[in-house]
Amino acid sequence: MFYETRDNAHGLPHDPFKAIVSPRPIGWIGTRGKDGSVNLAPYSYFNAISDHPKTVMFASSGRKDSLRNAEETGVFTTSMVSRALAEKMNLSSIDAPHGESEFEIAGLAMAEGRLVNAPYVAPAYAALECRVTNIFEVNSLEGAPSGSFVVIGQVMGIHLDETALTDGMLDMSIAAPVARMGYMDYCEGSQPFQMRRPTWPRA
Repeated sequence: MFYETRDNAHGLPHDPFKAIVSPRPIGWIGTRGKDGSVNLAPYSYFNAISDHPKTVMFASSGRKDSLRNAEETGVFTTSMVSRALAEKMNLSSIDAPHGESEFEIAGLAMAEGRLVNAPYVAPAYAALECRVTNIFEVNSLEGAPSGSFVVIGQVMGIHLDETALTDGMLDMSIAAPVARMGYMDYCEGSQPFQMRRPTWPRA
């Protein structure tokens, strides 16, 4: 089948786009507002985008607390979600009013960033402390505003749970990262496989 996205004429019960582009890592974004309130929210429109400098991005559909706080303070954290924390991550996605702490709602221990004034999930197997480098609204081909905003941050510091390390490497069989798939589906990446990148033969 083929359909044009501008018409969304797929004829299916649900739009398959999110299921097609999956699995997507979940960025558990921690922020603090200028008023001192803390916020924690999971974003599946999230990824690492470069290594030099180390940068990550998350995209917000609408002007939510994470976006507003990042705009106000210029910082955020990203905690990575393990299978053991998946249910608490889901609890933190609730549409709580501004000022309510999702850390408290989900029963999560909160830790403070060392380099940025933003909290992160203390039991996460990894957490990134980030400073905002860019925020922009995504436009359509026609140049119309979309209401979706991209936040890019440079990673300034990294927290690692040393129990998730094996021989000096992050062991995904221990970390058991959770990713978002389509619809209400998630997956767990605790069974990795390895492939070495080929090299072109040189004379």
